[in-house]
Amino acid sequence: QVQLVESGGGLVQPGESLRLSCAASGIIFSVYNMGWYRQAPGAQRELVAQISVGSTTNYADSVKGRFSISRDNAKKTVYLQLTRLKPENTAVYYCNGVSTVWRWGQGTQVTVSS
Repeated sequence: QVQLVESGGGLVQPGESLRLSCAASGIIFSVYNMGWYRQAPGAQRELVAQISVGSTTNYADSVKGRFSISRDNAKKTVYLQLTRLKPENTAVYYCNGVSTVWRWGQGTQVTVSS
């Protein structure tokens, strides 16, 4: 069965950085486009960054230039580097496929507050 396990979140101050990790199991990771999503309180889950099997990346306009997605196929892990964090980036962050979406993991909480 597919399992996605996110980690790396935490409480940070505005302007600080975090690196999120998502370890996948139960899939042939290298053949899937992967994405990072987030869900803020009271909002719908949204896709903020995606990386193709060839490592082409795309970002939501709100995070472009501040977030960076990468992948390590050997480790079956996708990363999201978050920099210059803002309070509005507070959310639970999840990874999943893009064209193929599996059962959601527990996510990792990112809280940006002074």
